[in-house]
Amino acid sequence: MTHTVETPAVDADSRLRAQLPAALQQTLQLLNYTTFTPIQQHALPALLAGRDVRAQAKTGSGKTAAFGLALLTRLNLEKIALQALVLCPTRELADQVAAELRRLASTLPNLKILTIYGGVAIAPRQASLVKHPPHVIVGTPGRILDHFEKGHLDFSQLTMLVLDEADRLLDMGFADSINKVIDKLPKARQSMLFSATFPEAVDLLASQVLRDAEKIETDLTHDADTISQHFYQVTESQKSAALLQLLTTQQAQAALVFCNTRRDVQQVMDDLKSARVPALALHGDLDQRDRSEVLVRFANGSVRVLVATDVAARGLDLKALSHVISYELAHDVETHTHRIGRTGRAGESGSAQHLVSGKEKERLQKIGGALEPLPKAMGPKVLAPAAMRTFIIDAGKTDKMRAGDVLGALTQSAGLSAELIGKIDVTPTRTYVAIARDAMDGALKKLCSGTNTAKIKGRNFRVRLLDV
Repeated sequence: MTHTVETPAVDADSRLRAQLPAALQQTLQLLNYTTFTPIQQHALPALLAGRDVRAQAKTGSGKTAAFGLALLTRLNLEKIALQALVLCPTRELADQVAAELRRLASTLPNLKILTIYGGVAIAPRQASLVKHPPHVIVGTPGRILDHFEKGHLDFSQLTMLVLDEADRLLDMGFADSINKVIDKLPKARQSMLFSATFPEAVDLLASQVLRDAEKIETDLTHDADTISQHFYQVTESQKSAALLQLLTTQQAQAALVFCNTRRDVQQVMDDLKSARVPALALHGDLDQRDRSEVLVRFANGSVRVLVATDVAARGLDLKALSHVISYELAHDVETHTHRIGRTGRAGESGSAQHLVSGKEKERLQKIGGALEPLPKAMGPKVLAPAAMRTFIIDAGKTDKMRAGDVLGALTQSAGLSAELIGKIDVTPTRTYVAIARDAMDGALKKLCSGTNTAKIKGRNFRVRLLDV
């Protein structure tokens, strides 16, 4: 049975909330969850009943909370054993999913959620897995398979499997690892597969993983009332100037510029640098630490433009993204759909704009857009500076650093007003702190007392500014 979803009614929300345990109902109240999204409204009843679910939903539809609430409801927290596995295409998405699960589980005692992915040392995870197995693991298939083959994981008590963003899992070459992981799992389990698109490969995977699955389709296209989309006719030689015009005329608060190749990314970065537009690049050649720094600075508002390839941008969950710009049109409809799905999320308005030269007309026909002339340049010719700047503390979770510790040091020792402090991202070895641009210099001067170290929790840690 396939559900094509419409907006849920208020009474349906109340009935659905009543199906959740009291602790999760309390969490939703604390988080001010007043209305379930379509994917939550129609997937949760089947998931809570223990059914397998195959769900197609666009990015930003609330699917993490959908499977998260079901997963948390069905966990037995008294049993110290791995019970749920969530497979994600990227480290960033795994972190985001784990963070959302922890947020939803804030009223559940003794729950352990662990992330597992490449780019970090295996040994610390090994110790944690062996000494105190988590209830939930969120991670990438390759590294999870590595841990299993080394004997660090026990799947015997697992009852739930989630494949998140299945199309991207396959796009990124995880098919073999996924199949090997699934072969190791108990047959008697509940499986959930979520995907924005369902090409043939995802259909095949769904048929192999799911049993008698409930099929759910939510808003499959992006709402024209939410996302303004334009296809601008330009020549290849006009693209650089056209991009600069779109960024500066519209004063994009957060723009993700898509390029089809690593070479195009570099060309765009060079052009923006010549025009004195601060920007960051995201591509496959970055190591994990540089990639993390780029994403942190873009997400916390310290830079307004991110230039990326589609491969590098897969699996990202960037909120409050005002503009998506295709420097070159995507090669296929699915990639185009993923691009525009980065903006206009959770009911917010967004803009998707595409620069289309003559050689891209065939792609345009596949996508189905209508060409229009580039608007005349009006307004400023420079992009206003980003609202925030970022500094790094060379200490993280392994040093017992917490966001609250940093916040306390900034508001007390540095005397900084809380509203001038942005996101504080604590990673295993570093902490990234966003401060309002005009307040940064004064805040660091007070925090560090003229040195390059700051005293936090009675210990001195090196601090340095991270600017574009």
